[in-house]
Amino acid sequence: MTIREAKLRGAAALGAGRIESAALDAALLLAEVLNTGATGLIVRGEEPLSGADLSRYERLLERRLAGECIAYILGRKEFYGLEFRVTDRVLVPRADTEILAETALQEIRHIMDAGMDASEGPLVLDLCTGSGVLAITLKHECPTAVVWASDISGAAVAVAARNAERLLPPWGIHFAEGSLFEPFRNPSAGRPRRFNVIVSNPPYIPSAEIEHLAPEVRREPRLALDGGRDGLELIEKIIADAGEHLLPEGRILLEADPRQMYNITEILRNNGFENIEVFRDLAGQERVIGGTAPFSVKT
Repeated sequence: MTIREAKLRGAAALGAGRIESAALDAALLLAEVLNTGATGLIVRGEEPLSGADLSRYERLLERRLAGECIAYILGRKEFYGLEFRVTDRVLVPRADTEILAETALQEIRHIMDAGMDASEGPLVLDLCTGSGVLAITLKHECPTAVVWASDISGAAVAVAARNAERLLPPWGIHFAEGSLFEPFRNPSAGRPRRFNVIVSNPPYIPSAEIEHLAPEVRREPRLALDGGRDGLELIEKIIADAGEHLLPEGRILLEADPRQMYNITEILRNNGFENIEVFRDLAGQERVIGGTAPFSVKT
């Protein structure tokens, strides 16, 4: 069997298993086996595939047919031009979240352009960091930013820290394990740690909807998906506590479901946030919402 034939056979098998991206996934898995890229598959298309490589390819196809996503099978996913390692202990990075990264970068650059001492850098917090894509992207693009990142999952923090070690200079990000703002309350110091920008892609899927998600999504950590009865449980907690962790004129930015934006706007308003804005993703869907720190924090 040639490489081209194996690719076609794999695509047919995945298609029969109702995998929507059958041709692409088959090509990615075969390229992984052969340690090549898409061009290499074409150039080497008429070469015979060894028995060992065919067996490995078939095992990867079986994993995909069983509902395991490509990112977990390959162990990596690209985000904002960087390649992140991912495991089944973290949410798979998605293109939609790049809108949150881009919006946060605009906020950080605005702070820097406003005259902040470049030697200090803006203070940034990434809550529910998962694989660390937001924190690492922000630090990579704005090296002077002082970035903190936390997650309730110790396994997720470990994945994020390894990604930071690969992609950033030493001591690039401060990682903490704990629930939401818990690691930043600083009881010994008598006051909470505060930031210029807080970003978060928290769990926001309503509990009852999780069982209806695609099989590969249901394999992702429920802790990173389940937002409670209405999907807003964690978001409400974050917004309620964010004020005391934001510096004057500080901004919070959250990713959420487009259907939740009206309710989140009301939650922000009820907690005193101002200058509320909604940002759309590449599909035109409202994907990110932000607000300025409550007035009480500014005094």
